[in-house]
Amino acid sequence: MGKKENRLFREYRLKFYLNANHYVIINNKKGETHPHTWEFTLNILVGRESFVEFFRFEKEIEELFAPYQNKVMNELDPFNGIVPSLENMVEYFGNRAQEKVRKTGGRLISIEGSETPTRSYIINMDGAFDSKDLEAYTAEVKDEVIDTVLEDMLDLTEEDGS
Repeated sequence: MGKKENRLFREYRLKFYLNANHYVIINNKKGETHPHTWEFTLNILVGRESFVEFFRFEKEIEELFAPYQNKVMNELDPFNGIVPSLENMVEYFGNRAQEKVRKTGGRLISIEGSETPTRSYIINMDGAFDSKDLEAYTAEVKDEVIDTVLEDMLDLTEEDGS
């Protein structure tokens, strides 16, 4: 049996696409409604010994974007009250995604939104962690790792006949 790594977490990166329209208002004049395919990339941490199937994260996040697919963003809450800029969208969806990812046992560490291949807005969610929550999550993961190491040691002892 090979030596296990000492890392505490696994990191997942998932990409989602939101096909929708929006317009901007400049000097009280409504601009032309135009389409975008926004790309959202989420980086998620889970404990090293945890196994979360990709589809669980995907299902939660796809449900988040579903009401907005193929719609005019300006006509939907909360973007009927705030400008559906890339920055506002990343902040809004990042906060909602953080709740959904936590529900599946992970922690959202960053979200990146892009409206073109050359324009991205990134939020590092580490600042959104309550330090006690992150400490508790890290302690929980450490306990899992310690349990696994002890089990591996016991397995090796049994194999050696000691």
